Amino acid sequence: MNGKMKVAVMTNLMKIEFIEKEIPTPKANEVLVKIEHVGLCGSDLHYYEQGRIGDFIVKTPFVLGHEAGGTVVEVGTDVKHLKVGDRVALEPEKTCGHCEFCKTGRYNLCPDVEFFATPPIDGVFQEYVAHEADLCFKIPDTMDTMEAALIEPLAVGFHAAKQGGASVGQTAIVMGAGCIGLVTMLALRAMGVSQVYVIDVLKKRLAKALELGAAGVINGMNQDAVSEVMKITGCAGADLLIETAGTEITSRQTIQMAKKGATIVFVGYSKSGEITLPMSMALDKELTFKTIFRYRHIYPLAIDAVASGKINIKGIVTNIFDFDDIQNAMDISVKDKANVVKSVIKIGEK
Repeated sequence: MNGKMKVAVMTNLMKIEFIEKEIPTPKANEVLVKIEHVGLCGSDLHYYEQGRIGDFIVKTPFVLGHEAGGTVVEVGTDVKHLKVGDRVALEPEKTCGHCEFCKTGRYNLCPDVEFFATPPIDGVFQEYVAHEADLCFKIPDTMDTMEAALIEPLAVGFHAAKQGGASVGQTAIVMGAGCIGLVTMLALRAMGVSQVYVIDVLKKRLAKALELGAAGVINGMNQDAVSEVMKITGCAGADLLIETAGTEITSRQTIQMAKKGATIVFVGYSKSGEITLPMSMALDKELTFKTIFRYRHIYPLAIDAVASGKINIKGIVTNIFDFDDIQNAMDISVKDKANVVKSVIKIGEK
């Protein structure tokens, strides 16, 4: 496909500008996707506001965005399983395929991974993207491309739930009711955990958690979260705890409110990169600690959960912005975290 496309480029901290680029040509194993919806991730906002996450430093101009859904408009010569008109969810990580981790199926740990909107790899705040066809997952007619874009964060939630060994009959606690906390709660419920309680300090996020099916919520601002969990569990503690907030206090609380023999999955990144935990208590309780890095082999599962109606993934969305309004979208999402749970950019629908 010949022609120009609009691209939203981060040119400085808190600054987005539009430029034009040539529409990319897909390689033999790629498809060209007309991007229709892109979710705003916390990492996008962090790069936009701070210019870095740990060792990943933005060098402007840089294109943000990695949660994408759209429609195939051109296919490479070797692509057989997709055709023009198919609507797809894009898994944003390309791996080497040859290292120890790729060969053992743990491709999310590949040291040579290229991930949309992780410096120096540009993201998908643009009208068209050429992407490896095997990383473009066709969605059924019961789904739309906004839901396709939201498969990416949902994959994180499912990976966390699976790492924690989620199962029927457990009592689970999710620390944090931001996007990742909410999709983790949804994933836990889809996997049969009916008693999922969510803890946060923001009223709107807790209300959203209840709306989406949490068994209950705890406001850590005006309640003693540990005491409340002990009341809920008859002083036994929770079976599974998933920490998505990334703070030291919430990380320490997961250990305090865990049942003996419980599993804790750490998902959230702390701002400092380091936290101090009450390890004596963890040892006494013989707790299992798990961590996650993105996800692997999750997209088909997540798509099926949404398509079958087990998960209302659109329910996490609080704000939708047009592509031309992306500067405002970024600013509002950064500055109004009390009210904005999840923003989506509408780049263009068929």
